[in-house]
Amino acid sequence: MLGSTLLVALAAAAGAIASPLELLTRTSPGTGTNNGFFYSFWTDGQGSVTYNNGAAGSYDVTWSNVGNFVAGKGWKPGSARVITYNGTWNGANVNSYLSIYGWTKSPLIEYYVVESYGSYNPSSGATKRGTIQSDGGTYDIYQTQRVNQPSIEGTSTFYQFWSVRQQKRVGGTVTIQNHFDAWTNAGLKLGSHDYQIVATEGYQSSGSAKIEVMAS
Repeated sequence: MLGSTLLVALAAAAGAIASPLELLTRTSPGTGTNNGFFYSFWTDGQGSVTYNNGAAGSYDVTWSNVGNFVAGKGWKPGSARVITYNGTWNGANVNSYLSIYGWTKSPLIEYYVVESYGSYNPSSGATKRGTIQSDGGTYDIYQTQRVNQPSIEGTSTFYQFWSVRQQKRVGGTVTIQNHFDAWTNAGLKLGSHDYQIVATEGYQSSGSAKIEVMAS
C-alpha cells in the first residue's frame, strides 16, 4: 500500500550522518535513533512535511499538500511487545492513517495494525482473512500482495498483512502478540523482525499529528 514506498529514500539516507539538529527536526527523509527510540521519516518530496523528534518516544509531524509521507517512532528490531501510545491526530477527514507499522525478513513482509484512518481505508482491495478481538476492539484481518515494489530489501514482491480496527481510536494499548498470533492462525507467517514504529501516514492531503510512543 502507500507505506511500501517508504523505503525508496531510506537506503540513501542510511549512509548519511545526521547533525544533532536534524535528529530533532527534519524536512528531509531519514532514519536514526532519538532518546532511545528508532525513528523513520520518508516523504516523496511533494508538498511540505516537517517531522520533529520530541522527548522520549514523542514526535510530531505537520504536512501540507503532500503526495505521500510516512513518519514515526518505535524500535529496531520490532517484537511482540505491548505498545501504549497517545496523542492527537488531525487526519480523520483526509487521506491519512495511524498504525503500528513494521517489516520482517525471510519471509519479507510489510505489516500494519491500523488504529485509525481518515477518508480512505488503506486495506481497500485486500483479501479479508478473518477478525480478531484485542484491546477492547475488533480488528479485520487482510492480506494483499505487492509486486515489484520498494521494500527494505530493494525492489521485491512481498505480502502485506493488515489488522484494521473497526472502532477507530487515537490512543490506547496494542498487544502486538495478539495480532501476530491471529495472522499465524490465518496462515499469514511473519519472518525475522526488522523495524517497528507507531506511524503517521498521509497521501495527497494536509494535516498534523503529535504522538507519544511507549512500551511495557
